[in-house]
Amino acid sequence: MPIDLLVYIIIAVVLVLWLRNTIGARHGSEQDRSDILNQIKERQEMQNKMDSGRVINIPSSNNPNFSRFDDSKILDGLAIEGGADTAQEILNFMKADTSFDPKSFLVGAKDAFPMIVEAFARGDLKTLKMLLSDGVYSTFEQAIEDRKTKGETIITDVHAVKDCKIMGIKKIDRMTFIKLRFIAEETIVIKDRDGNVISGHPDKIITMNDVWTFGREIRSSDPTWYLFETSDDVVEEFKSPMPDSK
Repeated sequence: MPIDLLVYIIIAVVLVLWLRNTIGARHGSEQDRSDILNQIKERQEMQNKMDSGRVINIPSSNNPNFSRFDDSKILDGLAIEGGADTAQEILNFMKADTSFDPKSFLVGAKDAFPMIVEAFARGDLKTLKMLLSDGVYSTFEQAIEDRKTKGETIITDVHAVKDCKIMGIKKIDRMTFIKLRFIAEETIVIKDRDGNVISGHPDKIITMNDVWTFGREIRSSDPTWYLFETSDDVVEEFKSPMPDSK
């Protein structure tokens, strides 16, 4: 074989490998979320050491501190879905809990979304236990076990959470629930026990539309908002492997 032809072959192989690694890679939008998980774990460990009857003070709706809010401006720039009804639900909740900041809540939710999606794909029950309600955890755990029985594996990368909107806030008994819509760009690949791709594509980024509901007990000293429900309300090109839990 001529030496110049051999050189061209080597260059071609190197380019193919470089492209393969680059196309399927993340693009800098991901974060190291280990510190977030550690903070959640520390909060929950502190909660376990407290007396079960200890509560935090939740200001009433006539709390004079609420006068600092300007209803016409407080929600400016906040991503919501549902118009005036949703806006009023948010304001009502802020009157009941003046420590609640909806914009900060959305930032935290956008961090939690990829953590939960990717933990489910990995079968990371330890992480899921810290972020899910008991009911959702049981549903996810069963789905992971079913996947293992079939010999299937899921590889999911959340490249970016493009949008996160509050759809509504409801108080039921001692609980508060916040419903959110997530629009995220993801790469999802499902393989069989032999490593063959049976769904998805490693080089194709798809847009996922998910509706999740987070909740927490109003007077709990644990500030963590746990995932209480996952669902889809739009038809998508690719069905998420995450189970609906209602």
